[in-house]
Amino acid sequence: MSEFLSDTDFEHFRTLIYNESGIHFSESNRTILESRLKERLRLAKLETVRQYYDHVRSNGEELKVLLDAVTTNLTRFFRNAAHWETFRHHVMPDLIEQKRARGERKIRIWSAGCSTGEEPYTIAMELLELMPPGFSGEVLASDLSLKSVLTGQQGFYADSRVTGIPAPYLEKYFTRQDNGYQVKDSIRSMIAFDYHNLKHDSGKRNLDVIFCRNVLIYFDEAAQKVVVDRFWDALAPHSFLFIGHSESLFGMETKFKFLKTDWACIYSKDA
Repeated sequence: MSEFLSDTDFEHFRTLIYNESGIHFSESNRTILESRLKERLRLAKLETVRQYYDHVRSNGEELKVLLDAVTTNLTRFFRNAAHWETFRHHVMPDLIEQKRARGERKIRIWSAGCSTGEEPYTIAMELLELMPPGFSGEVLASDLSLKSVLTGQQGFYADSRVTGIPAPYLEKYFTRQDNGYQVKDSIRSMIAFDYHNLKHDSGKRNLDVIFCRNVLIYFDEAAQKVVVDRFWDALAPHSFLFIGHSESLFGMETKFKFLKTDWACIYSKDA
């Protein structure tokens, strides 16, 4: 047993975090939680884990900070090339055809768990490249980490962060600065960043695509099902769901259809 984090304290914090966010801390990643708590105690100038627990329970802002601290923000532009091939060659042509048939001209996409913004900016660039004249695109981007959301809103990325962007896209959609690249307003204006906890209903409806990649792995089965059912409610009658390549809805009672394309496996809603 850790001298810093007792079994009782560990149970209290992992229950609190689960109830508030759906994120599940198992015994195997207890050390991650412990390291995050040590840092929060230091910054809050508190002596014991119990003091910090009481502080979090009575302070909504500190709870947000804690949830921010325990999330992992690993992302990059054009992450998982197979997904973007599927988006270009299957999802977008399908959506454009469906929209035209219904006399619609707007494509709405949600990047749920957007981290520091690389995914929603990738989506926006692809939309601008793929949408025919007369179409418009809207990207909703949300994350549990307020710090990550603010980074995404700023739209500035160091040289090391833009390595996955094709050179023509980098030139077209970014402005070179001394120590990195600034996203141009042409794509920043397409994206609405917002803080959102997937534990709660987003209120979003009639979306055409949801990207929620490498987020469900942090939830247990019960919380996963709640999130996936909410995604179903948020999506339009003909729409698509992208989850991480290591994630699956297999074994879950869900209305989504498994869709195997030439490039990757995703999920569709036809209702």
